[in-house]
Amino acid sequence: MPSPRLTIVSVVVALAALVLVVELLRRRRLREKYAVIWVVISIGTVVVAFFPGLLRGLADLAGIETPSNLLFFSSLVILFFVALQLSREVGLLEEQSRRLAEEVGAAKLRLDALEKERRAASEQPSDQ
Repeated sequence: MPSPRLTIVSVVVALAALVLVVELLRRRRLREKYAVIWVVISIGTVVVAFFPGLLRGLADLAGIETPSNLLFFSSLVILFFVALQLSREVGLLEEQSRRLAEEVGAAKLRLDALEKERRAASEQPSDQ
């Protein structure tokens, strides 16, 4: 059984993380599609902080000797999937940026051509 001091520190840190996620979401600094995973992780951290025996039970159920190893492994898996999702998002944004740059370049070429035609037409003497 962890010491009361460790339990109190764990609960305070877990609640602070949950408050931070909610505050970032409220200020629109965190998008809703990412907020769900962070809220779930924060709530899970609060639950484990309040009931540290739960982590021991889950570790026994998974066949892991030390609960902290389960915690580290779970964190590693979660961070792997978060990194994978963010890499996917970056790839999509790079593709979108490239496509938009090409469209802007093509629009600039068309604009330059139209301006050149307009100048050429205004420089020709009109037959009146």
